[in-house]
Amino acid sequence: MEDAKVWIDKGIEFITEFGPKLIGAVVIYIIGSWIIKKIMKVLRGTMSKADYDKSLQKFLLSLAKWALTIFLIITVISTLGVETTSLAAVIAAAGLAIGLALQGSLSNFAGGVLIIIFKPYKIGDLVEAQGVLGSVKEIEIFTTKLITPQNKLAIVPNGAMANGNIINYTAEGKMRVDTTVGVDYGSDIKKTKEVLLAMLEANPLVLKDPAPSVNVEELADSSVNLAVRPFCKPEDYWDVYFGTIEGTKEALDKAGIEIPYPHEVQINK
Repeated sequence: MEDAKVWIDKGIEFITEFGPKLIGAVVIYIIGSWIIKKIMKVLRGTMSKADYDKSLQKFLLSLAKWALTIFLIITVISTLGVETTSLAAVIAAAGLAIGLALQGSLSNFAGGVLIIIFKPYKIGDLVEAQGVLGSVKEIEIFTTKLITPQNKLAIVPNGAMANGNIINYTAEGKMRVDTTVGVDYGSDIKKTKEVLLAMLEANPLVLKDPAPSVNVEELADSSVNLAVRPFCKPEDYWDVYFGTIEGTKEALDKAGIEIPYPHEVQINK
């Protein structure tokens, strides 16, 4: 009974001493989280009104949220009775260890800063990097999110993006669509080029400047291959690509120009 009484007394003492701090910490966390949400909402609205670049806006908002959250956590820990001086020493020591362990993450953070400063791409651009082709959805602190043509989400580290090769198809506002078609050796090349150019010029998504082109690319074993090269806006790429292939077949059929294909040889017995 005496042991039980001792434990009860210790429990009461612990609750009396630590309970108010714990309740205070919980209250501060709840109120702090609510305040952070309000601050983020105000920042988001202010940046939208100030017409901030979307890429910069996303990055700064993400950075602000991280900073406010860390400050809130430190405040909550201090409320529990942990001295801030001791906490600072612990954070400094932990920071060094974490920094060594998370060199990749720090590299990604630095890469994100470089991307925001030098702007090799922005939200909405069609880019190809690290073996991924897609439209930029978000530029976050550590990663860049791309939406591929297959509507898949690709998440690429900013360190790799900042230090690797990037092809930005949107930067110049125009893209060339590369397709190749083979015609029979007996075909009139001049007529074939005229037919294909007329087909391209009739497509409203094909740009007039630069003008589309059709040129002999190769004298292959069983066909004369022509390079069909229209230009279009980046967002129209796939429509122009598939439209060019379909339009090429229809235009050549209508003009009586044959596209070579393997013919089955029949032997009469």
